[in-house]
Amino acid sequence: MYIEQAYKGKVSTWKYLILPIGFMAFIALNYIAVVLSPQSPQDTMAQLIQQIGANATLVMLLAPLAIGFFVVLAWTKLIHQQSITSLTTSRKRIDWRRILFSFFLWGGIITLLTLTAIYLNPTDYQWNFKPISFAILFALALLLFPLQTSFEEYLFRGHMMQGLGVITKNRGIPLIVTSVLFGLMHIGNPEIEKLGYGFIGYYIAVGFFLGIITLMDEGLELALGFHAANNFFSALLLTSTWTALQTDSIYKQTAEPSLGFDVMPLLVVLPILLFVFAKKYRWKDWRNRLFGKVNPPTTDT
Repeated sequence: MYIEQAYKGKVSTWKYLILPIGFMAFIALNYIAVVLSPQSPQDTMAQLIQQIGANATLVMLLAPLAIGFFVVLAWTKLIHQQSITSLTTSRKRIDWRRILFSFFLWGGIITLLTLTAIYLNPTDYQWNFKPISFAILFALALLLFPLQTSFEEYLFRGHMMQGLGVITKNRGIPLIVTSVLFGLMHIGNPEIEKLGYGFIGYYIAVGFFLGIITLMDEGLELALGFHAANNFFSALLLTSTWTALQTDSIYKQTAEPSLGFDVMPLLVVLPILLFVFAKKYRWKDWRNRLFGKVNPPTTDT
C-alpha cells in the first residue's frame, strides 16, 4: 500500500509539517503581495516579459520550484531516512512505463483538444510560432517542467499524503486535504484574476484526480506523467496574456476566456481518463483504497 511506504523511514509528525507549512506560507505571502500590489498580476507579467523576454520569465518562475524538487528528495533521504522509491511507489521499482503512458496519453489529449478548439474557433487564436524562441522554449520545457511538476507531486501526493496518512491513520483525509491545498496553491495565478475564484475549483478537481490515481494505483507514477504532460504540452501549444505560463508557444489565444468554455472539456475528459487507467491497471476495492484505514506494520514479539 502506497501510504504505508512511509513506515519504511523514520516517522515523526514534525518532520511532515516543516515542508508543507513552509511552502504554503510562501504561497500565502505571495498572494498577499499580489493583493497589495498596485499592479494586477496580468500587468506585472506583461511588464516582466517585455523587460527580459518570455523564456527568461519562464525560467525565473520555474527555477524555484525545480530547486524545490531536490529539497523534497533531500528531506526524504536525510530527515526521514526513507528511499526515493518508497516515496514514489509501493512497487519494488519506479514504473517508468506508467509515467510515460500517462505522459503521452494526456499530452495527446491536450493536443487534440487544443487543435479542435482552434479549428472550431479560428478567429480566437493566432499563429505565434517563432522558430528560435520556440526551440529555446522546447529545451527549457524539457528540462524544467518535469522538475517543477515532480516537485508538486512529491510534495502534495508524496510527502504530504504519506505524512497525513500515517498521522491520521486514514486515507481519505490526506486525499481531501492535499487536493484542496493543491487548488489553493494557485490562488495568486493571473487566471484567477481573469476568471474569478471559481477557477480554483478546477485546480481542486485536478488535485482530486491526481490524488485518486495515486491512491488507486498505489504510486505516484501516473500522476507524475499526467502533471508533466499537462504543463509541457500546454506551454508549447498555446499561450495567452491571462495565464500563469506565458510562453513563445505555437498559438496564442486572443479571445476573452470563459470559465465554462475553457474548463468544461477538461473536466469531462478527466473521468474518462480515470476509467481508462482503472481498466488498464485493473483497479479494485475503491472504497478501501480511497477512504480505508492506514495500518502501521506489525512487529513480531
